[in-house]
Amino acid sequence: MSPVAPPPSLIQALRTETAELHVALEKRLPFFSPHLDLGLYQRLLAAYYGFYQPLEERLHRLALIPSGLDQSQRIKLPVLRADLIALGKDAAAVDALPVCRELPQIDSRAAALGVSYVLEGATLGGQILRRRVAEQLGLDASSGAAFLNVYGELTGRRWKDFLQYLDDRNLGEAQTLEVTHAAKATFTYFERWLDSQKVLS
Repeated sequence: MSPVAPPPSLIQALRTETAELHVALEKRLPFFSPHLDLGLYQRLLAAYYGFYQPLEERLHRLALIPSGLDQSQRIKLPVLRADLIALGKDAAAVDALPVCRELPQIDSRAAALGVSYVLEGATLGGQILRRRVAEQLGLDASSGAAFLNVYGELTGRRWKDFLQYLDDRNLGEAQTLEVTHAAKATFTYFERWLDSQKVLS
C-alpha cells in the first residue's frame, strides 16, 4: 500500500485555492494600464478605502484576530486616508466616500486569518505597484502613495512573520477549509466592489 500523502500546509492550501482569483484580479487592476492618471489613481484609492474601512472595522470589532498576531501594526486605513488627503480630498470628503456593504463572512478566527492573508499579501504586492506609481505619476509616500509602501522597510519581514504565524497554526481540515474559504471570498468581494466603483480594466 502506498503511503498517504500528508495534507498540504495552510500556506500551500491558501496559495493553491486563491491563485486563480488572485491572478484574475491582478490582470484587471489598472496600475499598469496606459490610462493610469492621477484621476484614476485617486478613484482607485477611494475604492480601496471603501473596502478596507468596513473590513478592518469588522475584524477589530469582532476581536477575532488570533493572539500572537499584532493587528495594531497591520492597520492600513489611516495611511489610505492620509494618501487621499494628500491627493486633494478633505477629511469630510473622505468620510463621505461610499463603503462596501458586501463583505466576506468573518465568524471565526480561521475566517479572520483568511481575510488577513489577502490583506497582507496585497501589502507585499504594493512594493511593485509603488515603483510603477512613482514612474507613471511621480508620487511617493509623502504625496499620495504611502499605502503602497505602508510597512516601508519592514514589508519583507512582516510578510515572513505572517507566513511563519500561519505555519505555526495547527489547524485541522475543517479549519483550514474555513481559512481558504474566507480568503477566496475576500478576493471575490473585493473584485466585485472595485468593479462596482468602475476602477477595473
